[in-house]
Amino acid sequence: MAGDQKAKAKAEQAKGKAKEAAGRAVGNERMEAEGRVEGARGDAREAKEKTKDAFKH
Repeated sequence: MAGDQKAKAKAEQAKGKAKEAAGRAVGNERMEAEGRVEGARGDAREAKEKTKDAFKH
């Protein structure tokens, strides 16, 4: 299950970066902000998984 969550985190980070870049390119501040939020959510998910891995070993 951890591998699945890590993949979700990476996908969320990538989606956020893409959305942020697209928002910046078209001048849409809301889209840019949503991209930053999605990226941060992916970062948090990744940090959670890394913490869980640290306690497994």
